[in-house]
Amino acid sequence: MISVAQIDRSHETFFDTDQYDITKIEIAKLNRFIASLPKDKIEDISIYGYCDDRGSDAYNKKLSQQRADAIKAIFSAQGISDTIIKNSDGKGELLLTRLDDITNEIQRKLNRKVEIIVSIKQPKVVTPEEKETEKEIVKAVEEKRYKSFTDTIVKGDRILLDNILFKINYSYIKGSSYKNLRTLAKFLKENDNIIFKIQGHVCCVGKGRDAIDLKTGKRNLSVSRAKFVYDYLAKNGVSKKRMRYEGFGSKYPLGGDTTLDRRVEILVTYVKKKKKK
Repeated sequence: MISVAQIDRSHETFFDTDQYDITKIEIAKLNRFIASLPKDKIEDISIYGYCDDRGSDAYNKKLSQQRADAIKAIFSAQGISDTIIKNSDGKGELLLTRLDDITNEIQRKLNRKVEIIVSIKQPKVVTPEEKETEKEIVKAVEEKRYKSFTDTIVKGDRILLDNILFKINYSYIKGSSYKNLRTLAKFLKENDNIIFKIQGHVCCVGKGRDAIDLKTGKRNLSVSRAKFVYDYLAKNGVSKKRMRYEGFGSKYPLGGDTTLDRRVEILVTYVKKKKKK
């Protein structure tokens, strides 16, 4: 079976302080990037504008949108249809992550930018194993077939991680969710005979695709969210040998409130017999 997957091509355009006009050097770089794209295979284009941390929130939001709009205009001038540009958003300021003044100025320069992410359609061969996985997930979603920590867990069971909430467009959780992650880690340590996969899902993206992780600019948000849980569990005493992580994008919505689709599930792949004490 052959389906269509996407790979991403990305480019960054940088701006002078307080400016949204594009310099000649940056225009030349952008035009070379656009010329390199296979126009007939473009699935969609996302454009995200940013500012450094100086200026008010309102000012930075407006300026970042103007920068995104300036890039969109270049694409339009190159004959790229507006219907392909799915996002053209100003995201406001990017915060500093360093404390020394010299590094700060370098980072501010790099934060005055627009990120461009172009999804290119690519053929993908779906393996029999992936087809079976898809059937199982669809069935579980349709039947709302999930177990809780208080149930007897067997191979094939799914545990929906309730109240583990991720920040929109990012792969890290809100502070209130750590309590639930601690509960999950405690359960898995107490039941070290459970082998499992951590599966990430996202909402609100068309055609079953994955969403973009704004921290990295990559279209792998569901994978990043699953890995976040994987890393947390590993740091809190759950053996890496017992678990794997993967992401399914927006292919399997639960229906109803879309916030429920920004979820992570545990799939139990094997349950060993507990050793007698």
